Amino acid sequence: MKCAFYTLGCKVNQYESGAMAQELERRGFTCVSPDEEADVYIINSCSVTAESDRKTRQAVRRFRRNHPDSIIVLTGCMVQAIPETGGDLPEADIVMGNKTNPDIYALIMQFISGRKRIFALEPHKIGEKYNGLSVTDYRDKTRAVIKIEDGCNRFCSYCIIPYARGRVRSKPLEDIESETSELAKNGFREIVVVGINLSAYGSDIGSNIVEAVERIASIDGIERVRLGSLEPDHITENVITGLSRIEKFCPQFHISLQSGCDKTLKKMNRHYSSVEYEDLCSRLREVFPDVNITTDVMVGFPGETQSDFEISLDFVKHIRFEKVHVFPYSRRPGTLAANMPEQIENAEKQRRAEIMMTECEKIRIEYLKAQSGRILEIIPEENHNGIIKGYTANYTPVIVSGKCEFGKSVRVRITGVENDCCKGEILN
Repeated sequence: MKCAFYTLGCKVNQYESGAMAQELERRGFTCVSPDEEADVYIINSCSVTAESDRKTRQAVRRFRRNHPDSIIVLTGCMVQAIPETGGDLPEADIVMGNKTNPDIYALIMQFISGRKRIFALEPHKIGEKYNGLSVTDYRDKTRAVIKIEDGCNRFCSYCIIPYARGRVRSKPLEDIESETSELAKNGFREIVVVGINLSAYGSDIGSNIVEAVERIASIDGIERVRLGSLEPDHITENVITGLSRIEKFCPQFHISLQSGCDKTLKKMNRHYSSVEYEDLCSRLREVFPDVNITTDVMVGFPGETQSDFEISLDFVKHIRFEKVHVFPYSRRPGTLAANMPEQIENAEKQRRAEIMMTECEKIRIEYLKAQSGRILEIIPEENHNGIIKGYTANYTPVIVSGKCEFGKSVRVRITGVENDCCKGEILN
């Protein structure tokens, strides 16, 4: 049988789709592109914004319309957080949450046997352990992703994710080591570590993020280890010192800001102030000389005045992030912020987002231009009509022309900037 995955959302969702695909292949399925004909289509949903929900519903209906005889499976965060949405989508033959992803093969077989709609949602419970499939190969990729943590205990006032993912749960260190070993045997040299609240790793099992990175870096064949998105208040002095001692650790930190205005941060139920955030960035730049600090910024949160927005904008410009993901606030039913007064009009949210993005892009271009003349190492990942793209250790994108081996480090000299990338030449 053939199966196809359509994945929305973050790297964790992408990892989980890969894990389910690998499990189905182990059971005899053949995985194909979602653009091809398949017996089973699996839509892995995201629910971080209302737009994500809309895209999920659209995808379920499109796959049913285009493939009326195929089995349609809906899983992921949307149905886990808001179970009633599964009932609103009768086009899906199997509705399951992310907690039951490991059971995907059994559920497909159950549907084939009985041809009756299956609703297999199991709520997350406090105290449950980490449970999930692993991934030991990534087709046509040079970087591998390892999910080591699930769940979040923060309950930011705008966020639905704790309801979709449950509380913090950490993958045991020995399982991380085993998964990394298999990836190294399959030729992967760079590992990206991800989680729902990654920096909270180990808080439930007496460990921490530094120990996880140390285990991964200890595996022969692994050359780079980089982290996914982090929360600022979890990056303590001990974490900074510990990571700085790991030679294979990549000095790239994506640290969620959300707002540079303390009033807004408090309403968001974030656990830090702008001063604390700035101190963290200063410390990282002191300890990691070639550090790359990127972030997420939300605009148009309920009650955010024009003055609040300008304070946030000035803060972002002051920190001078190497890259910023800017997005307007999205109202999520079931969260505290959804019922807050002074909701901002969509047009105004978009206006603020465009202003923020324009200013951040100026800083981004200045950063890329400042790399000119430097000699750096990249690991080539993509080839588009002879133009090769790779990333430095701090995740600066570089494009070059010439011949080089994918997945192996190559030295380049930066010569300029093109299309949001540094442009370079390969050094023999």
